[in-house]
Amino acid sequence: MTAKATTSATFEQDVLQAEGPVLVDFWAEWCGPCRMVSPVLDEIQSENADKITILKLNVDENPDLAMKYQITSIPAMKVFQGGEVKTTIIGAKPKYALEQDLQAFIG
Repeated sequence: MTAKATTSATFEQDVLQAEGPVLVDFWAEWCGPCRMVSPVLDEIQSENADKITILKLNVDENPDLAMKYQITSIPAMKVFQGGEVKTTIIGAKPKYALEQDLQAFIG
């Protein structure tokens, strides 16, 4: 199960109005570390599909959201719950480190 994409057009419905926690992976095609973290997020999504939703947002295609959420370096991941940012994770990390960062949501 791979993480789905969200865009400016669907962000409010996909993320802000979602039932449970949603991790948004802010990424770009040209970003090497983004490509490294992507399969790790897919794994976490597969193993925790009942607890958290993971979506990808291409910052080049959705610059308005990248600006709104002050994305200055990628990969950047933000966990939203109830329409608000609950936690921010910056940079590519190994799976165990990401799982620790997400413990409050998937624990």
